[in-house]
Amino acid sequence: MKPKDLHSFSANLPQALLIKSLNHVFLSKTGKVKALEQINMEIAEGSFVTIVGPSGCGKSTLLFIVGGLLEYLEGEIYIYGKLVKKPNPDIVSFIFQETSLLPWKNSIENIDFPLELRGVPFSERRKRAEELLSMVGLAEFAKKYPHELSGGMKQRVSIARGLIQNPKLMLLDEPFAALDEQTRTRLGLELLRIWSQTKKTMIFVTHSITEAVLLSNRIIVLSSRPGKILEDINVDLSYPRDYETMATEKFGRFRDRIRKLIIET
Repeated sequence: MKPKDLHSFSANLPQALLIKSLNHVFLSKTGKVKALEQINMEIAEGSFVTIVGPSGCGKSTLLFIVGGLLEYLEGEIYIYGKLVKKPNPDIVSFIFQETSLLPWKNSIENIDFPLELRGVPFSERRKRAEELLSMVGLAEFAKKYPHELSGGMKQRVSIARGLIQNPKLMLLDEPFAALDEQTRTRLGLELLRIWSQTKKTMIFVTHSITEAVLLSNRIIVLSSRPGKILEDINVDLSYPRDYETMATEKFGRFRDRIRKLIIET
């Protein structure tokens, strides 16, 4: 397999996620609000899939349901063949927009905290945390506390913490939304490097169409509420990607196609 094809979607890869006829309704004071309607989706292991759509279409709701953080009304969700009924941190890791780092712990302590909760011996969890801190390019910031880090650095620590339990599936809910455009692009490329090294299956939610095209090998476009799948797009841009990728005509065509879908929904 050529390097540029390493992360191409393939039906021959093991199935990481299967969603069948998912419907979800929120209850409010004024009645029922239908959030998601007839979501059917298959995601192969090792894919980088991004979900986009207009505000309020159910992107984050879908991610929360997949992660077992929100009970769904109808349908079935399977992660590596197991029905999702509750959170499973051994298999699924969640990265939020807010990093939620513990302010009284430094970077390396925040990263190894999930293993500390599980009673993993200090030497073992610290070795793993040091490896991940190096992977995200923050080895020299191991002893720095959250208030001493920039927004981008804190998100890197959060990503490393999400990797510490070696999950098979990572769910990322607009992790770079609070950052300026240059920083989020730089971190997006950093995330691609980490993805390439770890081979994790990643499902990423964003409002940024440019970010979606830059990162993904598939983009799922949801309609306005109730969220339905408008289109499932295979992004056949070669990896590795960089700033030059964003300047290509093909990149622009993907971006314009998705923008048109969202505007017209």
